[in-house]
Amino acid sequence: MRCEVITIFPEIFTAYFSLKIFERALQRGIVSIRTHDLRDYTMDRHRTVDDYPYGGGPGMVLKPEPFSRAVESIKSDGIETCTIMLSPQGERFDQDTALALSRDQRRLLFICGRYEGIDERVKDTLVDREVSIGDYILTGGELAALVIIDSIVRLVPDALGDEHSTEEESFSWGILDYPHYTRPAEYEGHKVPGVLLSGNHSEIARWRRKEALRRTLRRRPDLLHKTPLTVEDERLLLEIKEEDRNGPDQRG
Repeated sequence: MRCEVITIFPEIFTAYFSLKIFERALQRGIVSIRTHDLRDYTMDRHRTVDDYPYGGGPGMVLKPEPFSRAVESIKSDGIETCTIMLSPQGERFDQDTALALSRDQRRLLFICGRYEGIDERVKDTLVDREVSIGDYILTGGELAALVIIDSIVRLVPDALGDEHSTEEESFSWGILDYPHYTRPAEYEGHKVPGVLLSGNHSEIARWRRKEALRRTLRRRPDLLHKTPLTVEDERLLLEIKEEDRNGPDQRG
């Protein structure tokens, strides 16, 4: 997995990817993440990356030339590259997209905007995909790039050091995650569900699946219409709906 980022704030990425979990993946060569300061690709002594918008209006717009030089320089090694611009107008990022990108053998190059945006000609001439992490506005694309890189790196085999650590997380099943508990067995009057202390692995697996379905039904029922459900899942959903009709949760 090779990720490159063009930004005017490379220090944001330096701080985040110095965390031990990513540092380990980087040191082992499982993942390569490099940042490129857009200002290094300017041609004037002031290292200017922005200018006033044509047609007037507030704010500044990032110029196309530095991006063009940066992308050309990065791609000069001939490695196949998918260039992604972070943009509120882009396709919605989700777990399926993360999984697809984590399996992509091409280098991923992320372009981060700032201010009022990036000159449209950057998108027209340099970008393969526009991606959005949600229907809201950030001050720049750096946080969006971090979200996407984090979510795809953790799906790369051995990047987390535990091949099973991502298998049962929210959305990996297509539904929300089940509740998690650890010691102590009782905390401020709240007890860990007894089934989790039973040692019966098949019952624990069934309980976890049921609680994941329960949580999804209550919080994100739309996901149940998109996710292939087994006969057992349908049976568990019927149990959940019956329990909800009859009163408090029956959680073991």
